[in-house]
Formats: sequence, structure tokens, C-alpha cells
Amino acid sequence: MNGEAGNVRMDDLDRSIVQKLAQDARVSNRAIAAELGITEGTVRTRIRRLQTENLIRFTVVTDFRMAGSPNLCMLGIDADPARVSRLADELAAMPEIGCVVILLGRYSLLAMGLFTNIEQLNTLITDRIRPLEGVRRVVTSISVHNIKYEAGLAKITTRAATEA
Repeated sequence: MNGEAGNVRMDDLDRSIVQKLAQDARVSNRAIAAELGITEGTVRTRIRRLQTENLIRFTVVTDFRMAGSPNLCMLGIDADPARVSRLADELAAMPEIGCVVILLGRYSLLAMGLFTNIEQLNTLITDRIRPLEGVRRVVTSISVHNIKYEAGLAKITTRAATEA
């Protein structure tokens, strides 16, 4: 199964466990079990299956302010439609880029990264992104004040939840 689209097997209990972990990944299996009224073994088995099927993974997320007060920079990339998927892969391979999203709308792609100086950002754009085959235009936006930025919690909603 391995978490492939269309083969995802998550029930309401799995979603409840994931929600508890999304709020605090350090919460104990015992605490989750007590809150949900199930056994600790059930929680442990469910978490192990979700990890094995690549439906969840645990990682350490560093607060970006620890990197020397960088600016969150967003790059809206207008691209040749035939090259969007390949460009997404090429952008994702760049260590300076922390997020790549394929879009419908004004831009074909959105790439985001944390940069401590404008020269670093400019070099990346002019020397490595603009020369990529299929890139038509790059529009840069730089955050000046982040009101809310929760890197550790990427909430994924189901189709049913978004239609409600």
C-alpha cells in the first residue's frame, strides 16, 4: 500500500491519533490512548502502520528565527506548462528552497525559502532558477512580518471536510 494516492487507508481513529500528534508530536501513546478511550497498544500499532505506509512521519522542525533572522521569500514562477513538473523537481532539489508547490492561477509554481540576505536570493534566481528550461518569469515577494507561521503543522483536510 505504502500511502499511494487512492490506496490510503485511514479511518476516524487514525485521523484522531494524527490530530493529537499534529498538536504535539511528543505526546505519549498512553496520553493519546487515555484521551481517545483506547489501549496504548492500539495507538502504538496504528502509529507504526501509518509510518510504514508513509502516511505520517516524524521530523524535527526548527523555528526559522534560529537561522539568524532570515526572511521568508516566495518566488512565483511563470513556466511553460509542458515543463512544470520537471521544473518542480529541479526546484525541489535546490537546498535553498524549502517548499515547492504546483499552482493553478497566476503562477505555475511557488517556491519558498529562508534567506538571510538579498544577494543570496538574487544569485539563486539569476544564476540557477531563471536559466532553467521552461522558466518564463520569476516574481519575488519577501516577508517583512510573519503574523502566523506554523512550520511544524501542515494540516491536510479530506475532500469531505472541505465540501462541508
